Amino acid sequence: MKHGVAFRKLSKKTSHRILMLRNLVTSLIEHEQIKTTLPKAREAARLAEKIITLGKNNDETSYRRAMGFILKPEILPKLFTSLRERYLGRPGGYTRIHKFGNRQGDNAPQAILELVDNPRDLRLEMTAKAVGWDILAKKLRNGNGEVNSVNIEEIAKAVHSASENQNEISRPLLRDLTARNLSKILKFRDEKGIQEVTEKASRHMHEPLIVKQARLLAQPEAYGGLRHTESVEIEEKMKTVPKGYIVHAGQKLTGSPGEAKTVKLIILGKTD
Repeated sequence: MKHGVAFRKLSKKTSHRILMLRNLVTSLIEHEQIKTTLPKAREAARLAEKIITLGKNNDETSYRRAMGFILKPEILPKLFTSLRERYLGRPGGYTRIHKFGNRQGDNAPQAILELVDNPRDLRLEMTAKAVGWDILAKKLRNGNGEVNSVNIEEIAKAVHSASENQNEISRPLLRDLTARNLSKILKFRDEKGIQEVTEKASRHMHEPLIVKQARLLAQPEAYGGLRHTESVEIEEKMKTVPKGYIVHAGQKLTGSPGEAKTVKLIILGKTD
């Protein structure tokens, strides 16, 4: 049994590791969004939560402890003023980690570490985009392909209903998943946050409107035709497979390379 394993060592000596994490937390408080490797992001997030809690305490002891950890004294007022006011009503969870693929070269997993409710909140942008797409898709599905009737008031009403955790009947323009994510985003935000989501959703919905309309209307037709074409071609190719031949999943059927189709199921032919 391993004892005393409380955190990641990150393949570094103690002094180097502590200084590196102090630098990451300092950069996170200064810029509110940084990119690093996933293990470093998880360790930096653990320490950043404690430092922000010191800022919320707002006493002399907390100020001295934060001053001994932060590498840039000029960002200490931000910790005890704007960040304290932002997270005063939030019981915890001041950071968020987004996985960001693997780094070219050593293939190390990367991540974006950010403070929640920051001006460039990635979760807010993704959720606002989903709100715009949901409303646009529902209007195109129920109407005649026109979305001119959707205005900012209707989007604001859908956002308000999701923020208040109302049922699906009272928010018919949003999917359940989008409404749940939206309620999480707006849980600790005020009316200003709701207005911000509404404006972003409207912008995502109306800027490339013609392209989105064409894509949403043509997508089901394209996928249906693609599935039909693949199934017909595979059936025709299966007629050429000799009797008793075993076709495995992932194997390509006989024919020219340009016409070959990959089989998605295991098909066993009858043997004599």
